[in-house]
Amino acid sequence: MNRENWPIVPDAMLFAIITFVIALFLYIAWGVIAAVIPALFLLFTLYFFRNPQRNHEADALSVISPADGVILNIEEVEETRFLKTPSLKISIFLSVFNVHVNRTPIEGTVEFIHYQPGKFFPAYKGHASHLNERNYMGLRSTNYPGIAVLVVQITGFVARRIVCWVKEGDKLDRGQRFGLIKFGSCTEIYLPKGSVSAVKKGDKVKGGQTIIGRLPHE
Repeated sequence: MNRENWPIVPDAMLFAIITFVIALFLYIAWGVIAAVIPALFLLFTLYFFRNPQRNHEADALSVISPADGVILNIEEVEETRFLKTPSLKISIFLSVFNVHVNRTPIEGTVEFIHYQPGKFFPAYKGHASHLNERNYMGLRSTNYPGIAVLVVQITGFVARRIVCWVKEGDKLDRGQRFGLIKFGSCTEIYLPKGSVSAVKKGDKVKGGQTIIGRLPHE
């Protein structure tokens, strides 16, 4: 098993074991019909924690999607936490049926990690990015040291836990798995001024595979 899968295994196994025990108890007490619902939940849990291998073909200035989902919004904003410059923000909404593993959009070094406690509003609401629980990861490009991007993991109404298993100083390959948001959420990426979006609102994207933007030359 790829070592990037390891942080997901304990959670998946815990959900599976608890659900199996409940289903077994209901089966013994009331029969097959009573055990159907938890059995279905067990199957969905295993499906939710799927972690497919993804490949991409992109040059050093291309940015690949950090998450599966639908493009919720694209706008120019002032990013004040890490880039501290006018930026292009691309928001991706993840339903409970999407793969929830987050992947690195560019090859680079982690320079910034910040966890922000917050609320649990529906992730598709505009104010969720400012009020919900979230985790920030800033990356400095390996190929273009003057360029950096910021990825934000945001919880939703259903998602109640963010996992980020990288730390400042880590060197990450493009497309490498770096975290997970559990059960419905939003992922945002901030690109530096001069970047160009390769997607539009409503497009479906795949983390680690779909090219969503292009960085400016230094």
